[in-house]
Amino acid sequence: MFLLELGVLVGAGWWGFTLDEALPLRIVSGIVAPLLFALMWAMFGAAGNARFRLHGPWRVALELIWFGGGAIAWGAVAPVVGLVFFAVWVLNALGRYFGDGTLEVEVG
Repeated sequence: MFLLELGVLVGAGWWGFTLDEALPLRIVSGIVAPLLFALMWAMFGAAGNARFRLHGPWRVALELIWFGGGAIAWGAVAPVVGLVFFAVWVLNALGRYFGDGTLEVEVG
């Protein structure tokens, strides 16, 4: 799960740095995009210390938005990588759901 989380941040940064825009905008996008993703995860999804922990369908929506956004970012740079990234997240989510009946990850 942690590697998938890092994958979202790397994908968002890579997307920002490879935009077909002026260099200053690419630099800002490459830094701000992963920061926004990280802020969203810290607020709602981080295991053990999320500020506003989401459960049930709200957790599903969060993960679809967060990991789906990472897959879209990867897909904008390398479409096959985006598809593979999303497929790996789906397998991970199914494993967590069928393993303990929830998408939440407990720390400790």
